[in-house]
Amino acid sequence: MGRFVNGCESGVAMDEQRRSYRQRLIALAAASIGSLAASAISYGAAIYRAANPEPLRAAVPGETVDTGRWHVTIAGARVSDSPPSGRRPPEPQTFLLVDFEAGNRSASTAYLPAKLLTFAGLEAKLASPNFYLTRDKAFGPSLHPGMPERLTAVWEWPAGEMPPRELKLLIGSQVYKKRDNLYGASNWFDRDPVAIVSLTVTQEAARARQ
Repeated sequence: MGRFVNGCESGVAMDEQRRSYRQRLIALAAASIGSLAASAISYGAAIYRAANPEPLRAAVPGETVDTGRWHVTIAGARVSDSPPSGRRPPEPQTFLLVDFEAGNRSASTAYLPAKLLTFAGLEAKLASPNFYLTRDKAFGPSLHPGMPERLTAVWEWPAGEMPPRELKLLIGSQVYKKRDNLYGASNWFDRDPVAIVSLTVTQEAARARQ
């Protein structure tokens, strides 16, 4: 009789163990299916966003644009025969200047990214701009958090070509990642432009060369 009871108890325990295993397998399968479904939805959404990008925000001079790491306010554009430093090159040259204000929203001092300001349709024609502080004409400055600065972005215009009277300025953006895919370190990374500004290009009065 004792052996029969022990056998029954053993059988019941094995049944319960089998049910527990089945429940775990079902839960694991459900979790895997859910994870795969979430990945598929995320991938599908990424493809849709790539195929159907949101229209760029149309900003106007004097309007502040949030780019992620920076607050950018475009003032205007002009053409000059010298950079903000005042040192003109030995040979006559044309410079395209965009005056703007930038504020660093991050927690550390940083340099402005080269892709912060670009022109629609002119990416292949113009090299990356140089940046100058308005207050002291310092070249390539770094900006401290919470201390907005007025600056001028400067492009060398191709020799022999007339600058246009109107331009479409693209304002780029940056996103913060705690871990990047390559090094596993935190950093700010360039993203697509978030706004476009239509600018009328004015001509500075030419100064006599000395």
